[in-house]
Amino acid sequence: MREIIHTDQAPAAIGTYSQAVKCGRTVYLSGQIPLDPATGQLVEGAIELHIRRVFDNLRALCVASGGDLAHIAKLNVFLTDLGHFGEVNRIMAEYFQAPYPARAALGVAALPRGAQVEMDAVVVLD
Repeated sequence: MREIIHTDQAPAAIGTYSQAVKCGRTVYLSGQIPLDPATGQLVEGAIELHIRRVFDNLRALCVASGGDLAHIAKLNVFLTDLGHFGEVNRIMAEYFQAPYPARAALGVAALPRGAQVEMDAVVVLD
């Protein structure tokens, strides 16, 4: 049985997808770009603000699913500039504690709405 997860604390879907889908104890979080959930617009400023907004959006979806960031088993990071990889690591260390989730980081040519970073995740609830 699957359950669609929705929260106003994360950006509304901007296409034909759900914010997250819960299947048993596993939750699949759709890709999050640095959209402000209140305005639906990309945040402005340094890449740090973009990365933090994405982690905040992921956290909101985790909470709406009945968990938190510590329940993320797999995190995928997509960057239009892999030069920002160190910044992702630095900020991720503020949001997560060991043991860290499995992770992939990929350089991509472009992301929706001109974003510089996108992340999706798989959550496993206790």
